[in-house]
Amino acid sequence: MASLRDIRKRIKSVKSTQQITKAMKMVAAAKLRKAQEAIIAARPYAGMLDQMISDLAARSESVGHPLLQTRPAKACELVVLTSDRGLAGGFNSNVIRRASRFLFENAKTYEHITVSTIGRKGHDFFRKNLAEGGAGKNGAHAQFRKDFAGLYTRVSFQTAQDIATELTTLFLTGKVDAVYLVYNEFLSAISQRVSLVPLLPLSGPPAAEGADAKAKASARSLVDFKYEPAREDVLAKLVPQALAIKVYRALLESVAAEHGARMSAMENATNNASDMIGKLTLFYNRTRQAVITKELMEIVSGAEALK
Repeated sequence: MASLRDIRKRIKSVKSTQQITKAMKMVAAAKLRKAQEAIIAARPYAGMLDQMISDLAARSESVGHPLLQTRPAKACELVVLTSDRGLAGGFNSNVIRRASRFLFENAKTYEHITVSTIGRKGHDFFRKNLAEGGAGKNGAHAQFRKDFAGLYTRVSFQTAQDIATELTTLFLTGKVDAVYLVYNEFLSAISQRVSLVPLLPLSGPPAAEGADAKAKASARSLVDFKYEPAREDVLAKLVPQALAIKVYRALLESVAAEHGARMSAMENATNNASDMIGKLTLFYNRTRQAVITKELMEIVSGAEALK
């Protein structure tokens, strides 16, 4: 049986851990508010830009843009967004699991798949599990290409634009025929959803559901505009910008989802520590009572022996 001193030390250790998890929860909550405001502000612009490009491309069948054209997909790039730190529940494992499933499901679809990562957790996993130039443990002929390190310390539109420019170069030179993003989409402070989003070739928003939505989309497609400058110039300006906005939105979604997941994980850890302290305190009191009872019995027995 553990001594009273050992139990006291364990209670003290759990209380110290509880203070740490409580502080981490407060820090994550403070960061979450700022990240949440950023992603909520970015979503309407990103959605309208996607819709604008989709409508413009539909009205300009004779005018194309290289980033909008689909071609037989032989090579694919998968960009995986995780976090640099742990202690965020299933935040990283869910993304890594979805990316691994993508590699497994598309092992025969593409002749070659390259993986790039944003975030240290994803980098550590795929750098270890993907063979250099060969098939990974999941059976896909995948190769680790690059890690975009240190981005979460300076998330900005310029950073997203640099990543989008690099991916665009790979697409235009024919090194890849499709690019996908996999990341955690922020839903609320306690909920995240893993999203697999096609990035290249660039496409519009998902098709509208419902009779009213389809009617509005159909009516909008029949309306055309006069363009200044020409349609080609408008597409040439908007398409790269929309691509950068998609990457920027994915970064903001991932950052907000990370803080929400960490806040929830630290809250659960704090509550579990409180339960453990309660159980240890009860065990300590019972052990202490047993020690006192034993000592009293020894005193009484000694007194009886002296009579």
